[in-house]
Amino acid sequence: MQQKIISAPTPFYPSSDGKPMAETDWHRKLLMELLQIIEHHFREHDDVYVSGDLLIYYKMGDNTKSVAPDVFVVRGVSKKQRGTYLTWEESHTPDFVLELASPSTFRYDLTGKKDLYESVLKVKEYYIYDPLHQIQPHFIGFRLIDGVYQEIAFVNERLPSSVLNLELGEHDGTLRIYDPKIEQWLSPPEERAEQAEERAEQAEAELAKALATLERLQTEKDNEMK
Repeated sequence: MQQKIISAPTPFYPSSDGKPMAETDWHRKLLMELLQIIEHHFREHDDVYVSGDLLIYYKMGDNTKSVAPDVFVVRGVSKKQRGTYLTWEESHTPDFVLELASPSTFRYDLTGKKDLYESVLKVKEYYIYDPLHQIQPHFIGFRLIDGVYQEIAFVNERLPSSVLNLELGEHDGTLRIYDPKIEQWLSPPEERAEQAEERAEQAEAELAKALATLERLQTEKDNEMK
């Protein structure tokens, strides 16, 4: 009797863990704004992948080994769209992670997740921020030095990121990202649109003023020639 060869089942890696995207409206809005800001900043970098609330699987064959950072950045991989992030296929783990914390998650963010990012995923920089300031400290960052997380010191009330070459700090009461090269805060799309509209209106007003001045000068010149 010929023995049947049964192949091992192909592991399935779900794209959802059934948990909500964010705990509150404030968390969700900030998450989306930060993702859009970072994506826009690296829009011309084909090898910088920016994502958030996406399941990262870090042990091949075990779909229970996963984590979904609120915001993460990976250098050295393409920015193609993904349903999940499989570290063994990408050959890269996140370089930057930001978690938006709350009283119900902060303890795990500072223990279990911190250990995972430090010891397993080797995330170079890990930041934790509470949008509602319900926990203390409400903003903290860590940098991986010789395999161990060291707390990042504030500089000008901001936490510098060597991975992003940017700085994270509070601006107008919420977490924003500062570009030290241009010495400006980076804005989300809605604010950029408003700023562009304001610049267009200002330019239109200046043009109208210049045309009025030219018309006045021409009138004065015509009067002198009479």
